[in-house]
Amino acid sequence: MPQFRKRPVVVEAVKWTGNNRTELIEFLGGEKEHIIPLDGYGDSVHSYATIKTLEGRMHARCGDWVVKGIKGEFYPVKHDIFVATYEPVLDERPDAGEGGGDG
Repeated sequence: MPQFRKRPVVVEAVKWTGNNRTELIEFLGGEKEHIIPLDGYGDSVHSYATIKTLEGRMHARCGDWVVKGIKGEFYPVKHDIFVATYEPVLDERPDAGEGGGDG
């Protein structure tokens, strides 16, 4: 049976903490088609964000990540799946860390 490996893709993501509404709205670009009012029970542990995705509206629960895909689409990812799938990107530019620049 043929096997396939997922191509490495760099994405942007914000973790929904329940207390970073402004950060999440800014990350979503403030575009009305992606912003749906954030709902919840008044505390961060039970709060969720409703995100408009390509598959319809989905909830990002507290602790989930909201990922911006390679075509600008948004989707929530559970924390354990996120850490198993993604890793931080270090600055890999050739001049990074070498004091490069004009100063």
